[in-house]
Amino acid sequence: MNVLIVYAHPEPRSLNGSLKDFSVRRLEAGHTVQVSDLYAMNWKAPLDARDSLAPATGDRFDPSRASKHAFENGLQSPDIAAEQARLRWADAVILQFPLWWFSMPAIMKGWVERVYAYGFAYGVGEHSDARWGDRYGEGTFAGKRAMLVVTTGGWESHYSPRGINGPIDDVLFPIQHGILYYPGFDVLPPFVVYRTSRIDEQKFLQVRDALGERLDNLWNTAPIPFSSAKRRRLSDSRAYA
Repeated sequence: MNVLIVYAHPEPRSLNGSLKDFSVRRLEAGHTVQVSDLYAMNWKAPLDARDSLAPATGDRFDPSRASKHAFENGLQSPDIAAEQARLRWADAVILQFPLWWFSMPAIMKGWVERVYAYGFAYGVGEHSDARWGDRYGEGTFAGKRAMLVVTTGGWESHYSPRGINGPIDDVLFPIQHGILYYPGFDVLPPFVVYRTSRIDEQKFLQVRDALGERLDNLWNTAPIPFSSAKRRRLSDSRAYA
């Protein structure tokens, strides 16, 4: 299988860097792996008119219209097209990042905003009064798997149902449901490492082994049972039958 790791951390010698390197070695034992190391790539985060080799004409920059025009006409900047090719190639995608201010680092958010072009990750399928595109379990990435590998400095108890930061599943919901499930990925439960500043060598070995087990079962783990757009449409049609 083909696995793409999209990785965002500015320090190669960090815990994240060590876990990313371990993941590559572990996965390469039975799969083909590519890594998009966004900081090492000096990835351009802002979405703007420079993302098209020939921007759509108009009085003002319209991100969606410009994205659609560039995608449909083969005018996307080369870095965007290259990442889209990696996503098409991948059978599974891992997004790895530290949790900063309850979300992913800005550079990874910029990767999503630029690579998820109109017509590629959204705006696909039929758009009518009865259907608003292929999304939530449908779309370009249907049949592919995705998983988050996330580190955070907080205690695990702080991200529990009664924790002060809120349940980790709630914190990660916009990413898992909106960024991954929306364009069709089957989203696996996240692998989360808590209280990273307190991880010594013994704890690192425990974390590494637990991550290795998750990677070994990348194709056996049941995805999060999000409600699909197809099920919702069936439910709506029965309600008005």
